[in-house]
Amino acid sequence: MNSYIIKKLNILHKRYNYLSKKLSEHKTYSNHVYLRKLSTEYSKLSNIIRPFIKWKKLELNLLNNKILLKEKDKEIYQMVLEDIKDIKIKQKKIEKILYKLLSPQKKEEDNRNCFLEIKAGSGGNEAAIFVKNISRMYIRYAESKKWKVEIIHIHYNENSNGFKEIILKIMGTRVYGTLKFESGGHRVQRIPETESQGRIHTSTCVIAVMPELLKTEIPKINNQDLKIDTFRSSGAGGQHVNTTDSAIRITHIPTGIVVECQDERSQHKNKAKALAVLATRIYTLEIAKKNKDNANKKKILLGSGDRSDRNRTYNFIQKRVTDHRINLTLYKLNEIMNGNLDILIKPIVNKYNTDKL
Repeated sequence: MNSYIIKKLNILHKRYNYLSKKLSEHKTYSNHVYLRKLSTEYSKLSNIIRPFIKWKKLELNLLNNKILLKEKDKEIYQMVLEDIKDIKIKQKKIEKILYKLLSPQKKEEDNRNCFLEIKAGSGGNEAAIFVKNISRMYIRYAESKKWKVEIIHIHYNENSNGFKEIILKIMGTRVYGTLKFESGGHRVQRIPETESQGRIHTSTCVIAVMPELLKTEIPKINNQDLKIDTFRSSGAGGQHVNTTDSAIRITHIPTGIVVECQDERSQHKNKAKALAVLATRIYTLEIAKKNKDNANKKKILLGSGDRSDRNRTYNFIQKRVTDHRINLTLYKLNEIMNGNLDILIKPIVNKYNTDKL
């Protein structure tokens, strides 16, 4: 078990013993408010300390057995080895319980739906194609989780079969809690189809994952602070594309945030969707400002889009994906691009939870 966690548990153990002593004193029972407070804390700590006491007894047995390993008798030596193996197995079981008890409580917002926004960074046409590839990856991942995906907005790239920007709304169980660490810079290294000399190009996109807001959290937006433009939808679509001014662009003047929506045929529906995304962006911006000194949160949801700004690299030549935050490298690019994202997401979530411990 991690030495820091053992140190933390020993501190909690001292507190537990102190509370036990206080609860045995007669004068504690004369103050009902104080008694209730101590009893509640003692009850919570007992769930952690009881298995820790068992772990410490096993640790002492382990140390005694290691001393016995110095015995020259082969029969005793083998018996001690078996005993050590048994002790370690029991300790591992207790450690799993302790880690679970010490793990940070899951936040309410982790259970919410989310908006997933992907924007092309540096790299021109290749960056736009990468945005399309990445969005397909997330849609396939959502399908594997039985989540529902709704396309809020796509800004098509005129010079390639790609997207300059796409916004998805993903709905299901623990969507935001699962995807929140996807925010940041992602880059791709590959040889473009148009590259005649076989040179490797590096392109980027930036991702922001934002939880859907509760009604009580939606910030009040003054209509005077909004600039609303209508325009004709563009890009791949059906017979209604380019026939009416149904697409909406909303600019929030105080923050400079711009949201477009053209997925719906109805201008009113596009406006409603755009306002929902705008409110979420404004709220997320406010939360980011409040949390700018918190080391466990990203200071900026959307990265710069530069090649140096990266959470993850997708190398098509080596069929490799590397998450630079936890130094994880997997040679399973095809699986990942087809939606098998759990092999990347679970390690980063586990690392976060361990750091929080």
